[in-house]
Amino acid sequence: MRIEDLAKPPFNLDAPAISWVRQTLGRLSPDDRLRQLFNLLSVGDDPEAIARVQAFRPGGITRMRGGDIAHERAVIDDFNVKAQVPLLVSADLEGSRMSLAGGAEWPNPLALAAIDDLEVTETVSRMMAEEARAAGINWSFTPVLDINAAWRSPIVATRGFGSDPEVIARHALTQMRVFQRHGIASAVKHWPGEGHDDRDQHLVTTINPLSMDEWEASFGRLYRGAIEAGVMSVMSAHIALPAFVREQAGDGAGVEAFRPASISRILNDDLLRRRLGFNGLIVSDATAMAGLGAWSKRSEHLPEIIASGCDVILFSNDPEQDLRFLEAALADGRLTWERVDEAVMRQLGLKAALGLHAAAEPPRRTEPEAAKAYAAEVARRAPTLVKDVRDLLPLDPDSHKRVLVISGGIVFPFLPEPLPFALPDMFADKGFEITMHEPGMDVRAEKFDLILYLFGDETLLTRGRIFLDWLGLTGHFGAAMARHWHEIPTVMISFGYPYLLYDAPRVPTYINAYSTTETMQRAVADLLTGEGEWNSNNPVDPFCGLEDARY
Repeated sequence: MRIEDLAKPPFNLDAPAISWVRQTLGRLSPDDRLRQLFNLLSVGDDPEAIARVQAFRPGGITRMRGGDIAHERAVIDDFNVKAQVPLLVSADLEGSRMSLAGGAEWPNPLALAAIDDLEVTETVSRMMAEEARAAGINWSFTPVLDINAAWRSPIVATRGFGSDPEVIARHALTQMRVFQRHGIASAVKHWPGEGHDDRDQHLVTTINPLSMDEWEASFGRLYRGAIEAGVMSVMSAHIALPAFVREQAGDGAGVEAFRPASISRILNDDLLRRRLGFNGLIVSDATAMAGLGAWSKRSEHLPEIIASGCDVILFSNDPEQDLRFLEAALADGRLTWERVDEAVMRQLGLKAALGLHAAAEPPRRTEPEAAKAYAAEVARRAPTLVKDVRDLLPLDPDSHKRVLVISGGIVFPFLPEPLPFALPDMFADKGFEITMHEPGMDVRAEKFDLILYLFGDETLLTRGRIFLDWLGLTGHFGAAMARHWHEIPTVMISFGYPYLLYDAPRVPTYINAYSTTETMQRAVADLLTGEGEWNSNNPVDPFCGLEDARY
């Protein structure tokens, strides 16, 4: 790559911006350049932890579990004051539980696909971008282009825009354009395409099993569309695409056909850059994931991330050790300074394309209360009434006063214990009498007028499967086999994973609500009691191909 190539899409730099890239690259020492390759995770507000990240002098950071938007802006401003080069500050702007602290609780991608209104997706994306800019974020590892073809996938479900490539293209590319129009660079993911393997790349290298004709008609179309629309970056994931490797290397490729894209020159350079024509920045997926670690030891694959075409190394548990791995690879020829400089150049190009090299006006932001009100309004349009075969709904305290709530809580991968649902309290405020289920409880029609099953498993990390765990839910193998809906009216609601009918196909009333936020819970509570109309659109097949689940 020549520095003049930064004038081409997606960077589109003018002469002064290219001059800034050239001058900045020229003044960075070899050690500085290597450090610029890293995007480090900054979690929380511990001053010592923040100081350690600052002392490393990375090219970018990803902030998690910090304070409200004003507080985050102050933290990030302090990072930039101490940085040699303005930082890329990234986040996963995926809505739901990944919404910013102090901001609105936005619908996740699957909820947006269920609503299937591009005006809503555009407005939500604009307000998300405004919040993120106000917090100092300028790069998002979204939108997700994965296709939820293998319904058992625990890692795609609510993070993606469903199973229909047409719907994914409409909403994902709309979100990407809006983000970038409002100063947030998008990194579409997970290259070369997830969703046909029902495993999680946090735990194993996953496989995209499609032929190249099939791939071109689905993922190829999505990534070409994103590139044509000007996407600035792509996240190269720990996913293999054997069909393309064998096309290039022949049937004798052997195990190399299953090399993760994050360390595959064939998938990053030959397919993404040359065949698809992508000139932007490539960032690896998180490097601690077992989808990469299962392939080789870190001293080997850490330099391969850069050597194989990625321009940014995402996360490190020991940055100084990783820096030594890069230095060793430069010494023995596994990595070249030419490739390092190209990676840093693309990173600087992205920063210049975002205007980080120049003084910028403070970003405008929708009034916070107005944003929260819009998020609440949109949430009421998302929940899908998948079936209500006994015409139970709407509910009212006169007919269904005594409510038994059975739930395992809200499972969030970054917390050690499930969170409680707020919906029972919301129902109590509406005049219902709520009893929370406990193991050994006597469940009979004489005691209860309604059973509410509440499930809060959104797309999760490092969990091989999401399923309805009857034994864990009830605490006893006998109770796990009881189905009370023949005697007691029953509603089952999933505030996340949309495929629980596979484990409860004959439950008479089933709702997919997609997101566990209190905003979504309140929307469902209102809809259950007749305040509004249910959505009837399914962005995936909630019946999992089972005919009996429809009845």
